[in-house]
Amino acid sequence: MSPTSTVVLIHCEGYDRDKVREAVTRGLGFLGGAGRFAGRGAKVLLKPNLLIGDPPEKCVTTHPAVFRAVAEAFIAVGAEVSYGDSPSFGGMSTAARRSGIAPIAAELGVVEADFHTPVDIFFEQGMQNRRFVIARAVKDADVIVSIPKFKTHGFQKFTGCVKNQFGCVPGLRKGEYHVKLADANDFARMLIDLNRLVAPSLYVMDGICAMEGNGPRGGRPRPLNLLMFSTDPIACDATACRIVGLDPLLVPTIRFGAIAGAGTYLESEIELLGDDITCFIKEDFAADRRPIRPYRSRGLMRFVSNRLVPKPYLKGDMCVRCGKCVEMCPTFPKSIDWENDDHTKPPTHRYRTCIRCYCCQEVCPESAIELRYPILRKVFR
Repeated sequence: MSPTSTVVLIHCEGYDRDKVREAVTRGLGFLGGAGRFAGRGAKVLLKPNLLIGDPPEKCVTTHPAVFRAVAEAFIAVGAEVSYGDSPSFGGMSTAARRSGIAPIAAELGVVEADFHTPVDIFFEQGMQNRRFVIARAVKDADVIVSIPKFKTHGFQKFTGCVKNQFGCVPGLRKGEYHVKLADANDFARMLIDLNRLVAPSLYVMDGICAMEGNGPRGGRPRPLNLLMFSTDPIACDATACRIVGLDPLLVPTIRFGAIAGAGTYLESEIELLGDDITCFIKEDFAADRRPIRPYRSRGLMRFVSNRLVPKPYLKGDMCVRCGKCVEMCPTFPKSIDWENDDHTKPPTHRYRTCIRCYCCQEVCPESAIELRYPILRKVFR
């Protein structure tokens, strides 16, 4: 069977500006260059991963050097370039400044897009979700370029091309999806529908320094010296998973993305260009390679799930009592909350109401919340 999708792998050792620019230019060249995706006057929206306002060295957000190189490529073809994201915690301007992207954008004349104004969209082709609220900038763009970060993820196992579009949902509305779609598979179907609606024309994944372990914020930086380019988000994510020894079918966004026709995960249908994939293989990359256990929120299935599904666990000796986990918890009443009014003790989880969305683990700045597998799950394994 002849390949139906292309993924470009480019070696880039470190975030030196000139090296990254050369690598991005080379990678785009395999796909026809930036001019293939946008021409003079086209409104190009760059969508980096700005999960939260952490500095570049923590490897939580898209590195500013990669953002710069992609922006320069589209500015060079005469496009009108803007950028935006909706962070999990705090405002976009703050996250962009702390991540180092805002100064680069200001230098290049790349404006901050409107990710505050919500727009209702009906998506008739939705597999599970047909109504979305997205940022106005996403709707108004002619071309969207997604620039995700290569990271592990507690809820979806891997966050790359597909998961990056969740930031197109503005503000606290993202928490509503976690409440309504507590099961990881249902949540993945929503992400696929959202990705098909947003429909980025190009994906450029920053894996020069990836994140392993307790991602998407609390993990460890791990150099891969890799930039990935594709127009197929499923093929790109699946290739990334194979590089770190993670079965792509364990990642629900990849599995359901292929079912929905959003791309392919099959090696026989993916053409790899650029540098040899064997140069990037990291079999000892720390990632959760266990199957996802479906979570049910009611009745007997809730009882069983609570004893089989990983739960977030707060390590009190590492907690600095910043309260971000409490603020981000989408359930009512809160599934993680303070023990006392003066906040002298760390917050505590209430697992009876916890929906296993792992928002608390995702935003913890101290990596004080980790996912723990119940003893019964280990016995069954």
